[in-house]
Amino acid sequence: MPCVVVIPCYDEARRLNVKAFEDYLSDSDHAEIRFLFVNDGSKDQTLTILERLHSKFPDRVEVLDLQPNRGKAEAVRQGMQKAILNGNLTFTGFWDADLATPLEEIKLIQKRLLENQSVDMVFGARVRLLGHDIHRRLLRHYLGRCFATAASMVLRLHIYDTQCGAKLFRVNPALVEALSEPFQSRWIFDVELIARFVKIHHGDREVLRHKIFECPVMKWADVAGSKVTPFDFFKAFGELVAIYLRY
Repeated sequence: MPCVVVIPCYDEARRLNVKAFEDYLSDSDHAEIRFLFVNDGSKDQTLTILERLHSKFPDRVEVLDLQPNRGKAEAVRQGMQKAILNGNLTFTGFWDADLATPLEEIKLIQKRLLENQSVDMVFGARVRLLGHDIHRRLLRHYLGRCFATAASMVLRLHIYDTQCGAKLFRVNPALVEALSEPFQSRWIFDVELIARFVKIHHGDREVLRHKIFECPVMKWADVAGSKVTPFDFFKAFGELVAIYLRY
């Protein structure tokens, strides 16, 4: 099943693991997975690196250059829109460029969409279970738990992890509608996207409980150089209030 994974990139020249992408793209087991890298107004050599990767894998890698910087939310939205408009696509989604969630997890998440046709969205979840290799800084873990609880209350959907940067979606009219307008949120567009699906389904959360599946990832680790700071979690709470008022 064809799948395009959008990778938003802003000043990632120093920490983009090009070899990990090259190894993944060279493996025939992943032949149906393509990548659409969105250069979000980077000021470093990110675009040069992405274009080099495209030249090496022209059929598997596409680059969208956004100028000036639009923010991760808009980079992801435009990337997913472009992937859908290109046609012949079953799944799309987005993945953090730092590969805190390894690329090998794509298959795990995609498998849930393949196994159950009623599921339209699969979200990676960072859950520290036995046999799973999950490493999060303690402060970010507890701030994340507080935020996820608040987001669940606002959405009236019990979601364990709204902010894991590994999500895949089935391409259908609901997804196209959900991506039709820019997000109001800069930091928590993931939550706003879910709120849009609630609205599209006329507030029927029982239906959404069967359309959204949270998949515990096997590996996840904080990567040095993250642009998200603990202070940003407090900004996120302000955006959560805005989402509640809007939707």
